[in-house]
Amino acid sequence: MSQEAKPRFINFLVPRLRDVFWVAVFFAALGMGPAMMNVDGDLGRHITIGRYILDSRSIPTTDVFSHSMAGQPLTPHEWLAQVLFALADRLMGLDGVVLLAAATLATTFSLTYNLAARRSGSRLAGLVFTLLAAGAASIHWLTRPHIFTFLLLAIWLWILDELSRGNVRRWAWMPVVMLLWVNLHGAFIAGFATWALVLAGWAWEHWVEGRGEDLPPGLFKALLLGGAASALVSFLNPAGAHLWATSLGYIGNEYLVGHTAEYLSPDFHSSSMWLFLLLVIALVGLFGLANRRRQAVELFVSGAWMAMGLFSARNIPLFGMVVAPVLANAWAEVIQTQMGRWKTARWVHQVDLRLAQTEETLRGAAWPVLAAVAAAVLLVGGARLDANRAGNRFDPQQFPVQAADWLLANPLPGNGFNYFPWGGYLLYRGWPELRVFIDGQTDFYGEELTRRYEQVLTLAEGWQDVFQRYRIEWVIWPKNESLAKALQNDIGWEIVYSDQTTVVFRKR
Repeated sequence: MSQEAKPRFINFLVPRLRDVFWVAVFFAALGMGPAMMNVDGDLGRHITIGRYILDSRSIPTTDVFSHSMAGQPLTPHEWLAQVLFALADRLMGLDGVVLLAAATLATTFSLTYNLAARRSGSRLAGLVFTLLAAGAASIHWLTRPHIFTFLLLAIWLWILDELSRGNVRRWAWMPVVMLLWVNLHGAFIAGFATWALVLAGWAWEHWVEGRGEDLPPGLFKALLLGGAASALVSFLNPAGAHLWATSLGYIGNEYLVGHTAEYLSPDFHSSSMWLFLLLVIALVGLFGLANRRRQAVELFVSGAWMAMGLFSARNIPLFGMVVAPVLANAWAEVIQTQMGRWKTARWVHQVDLRLAQTEETLRGAAWPVLAAVAAAVLLVGGARLDANRAGNRFDPQQFPVQAADWLLANPLPGNGFNYFPWGGYLLYRGWPELRVFIDGQTDFYGEELTRRYEQVLTLAEGWQDVFQRYRIEWVIWPKNESLAKALQNDIGWEIVYSDQTTVVFRKR
C-alpha cells in the first residue's frame, strides 16, 4: 500500500464520533435487553397481534384477544410496530426483538447528537448533552412501540431545523414521516405539538418581536404546508379519524392516566430521575449564563416540553431529545463568550476544534452496520450480550412461565381471570386458545372494565359479583397476593397448579 493510499484507508477505517455514539448506545441497549423486555407484559401482546396480522393479512379492528371485550371495536394504533416486532421474533426470536429495539434507540440518539452538534457547532457539547438525554430516556428504553415515536420525533426535529435554515422544500418530508407515525404509535400527537410550538415561536419572533428579517423566506408557508399535509395523512390509518379520538380520549381520562405509572409525575427521590433533573437545571442555568437573547422558538419548545416532562414521566425521553440541541447551542455560546475570562473555556474550545478537524477527514460510516451485523451473528450463535448474561427471555420470577406451560398442557374450560401485568404474556403463550380478561391495553379496555378489575384486585365489596358477571371459571394469580389468599380460603375454589411465582385456581 502506498504512503498516500494508507491515510485514505485509515480515514475510512476510523469511525466518526457520531458512529461511535451509535455503536455505544446500541450495545448499551443490548446490555439492557432482558430489562427492556420484563418491565411490563406488553411485549407479548404486541408480538401476538403482529403474528395475527401476518397470518391473517388483515389488521384487527374488533377484539379477538379477550373474552371480556370480545367483538368490541378496537383501534389498531400500533399495528405497524407490532408487525415489526412479530417479524423480528420470527427471524431471531426474542433476540431479534431486542436487536430491533437497540438499533432503533441507537439511530434515535445518533440523530439527536447530529442535530445538537450541527445547531451548536460543537461536537463536544452535542455529545455531552445527548448522552444526558439518552441517560434520562433510558427509564423508557423498552421493547414497546413507543421507541418508534422516539425515532420519528428525532427525524421530525431534523426536518423542522432544516426549514429554519431556509431549506423550505423539506416540508414535503413531514407528511411522509407522519404517515409512518400514525401507524406505528399513538403518540404521533407529539409531532403536532412540537410543530405548533415551533410555528408559535416563529410567529412571536415575526409579529411580536418584529424580527421578521431574520426569518428564512417562505418559512411560514413551508410550516403551514407541512402541518396541513401531515394532518391530512394522519387519517390514513385503519381507524381513520377515530385514531385521534382514542389518543386524545385516553390522555383526558383522569382515572386511567392516574392508574398508569408512566403517566404520573416524576419522583425525584428516585435516582432514575436525577439525569432528567440535571437537564432541567442545565436548561435554566445555561439560559441565564448565555449573553445572547434566546429565540422564542427555543423558549417555547424547551419550556413546553419541560412542563410536559414534569407533568408526566412518559414525556421525559421526548423532552431530552428536544432540549439536547438547545442546551448544546447555549453551552457553545457560553464557551465562546467566556474564552477571554476562563482558561477552561479556552481548553474546551481547543478540544472542539481538534475534534472538528479530525472528523472532517474521517469516513468510517460503516461501523453501525458492522456492529449490528456482528451482534446479530453472535445472538444467532447463542451468545448472550446482556449485562448479566441471562439471555433475552421472559423472567420466570416476573411472569407465569411454568404456569403457562402447565395451562398449555392442561387447558381449563371457561373464562379465566388474570393478573393485569400478565395479560400480554398469556396471549403470547396461549392465544388463540387462551383469551384474557384484561391486558396492558387500557385505552381499549377503558375505565369501566379497569375499575372492575381493580375491584377484584383490592377485594372491594362485591368483587365476587365480577366473577359472576363474566362467568369466571379459573384464575391465574401471583401466589402471595390478596386474591390468591382469599380464593385459597374459599371452599368454592380449588388449587390446580402452584409454583414459587404463580397459583392457578379452578372453580369447584
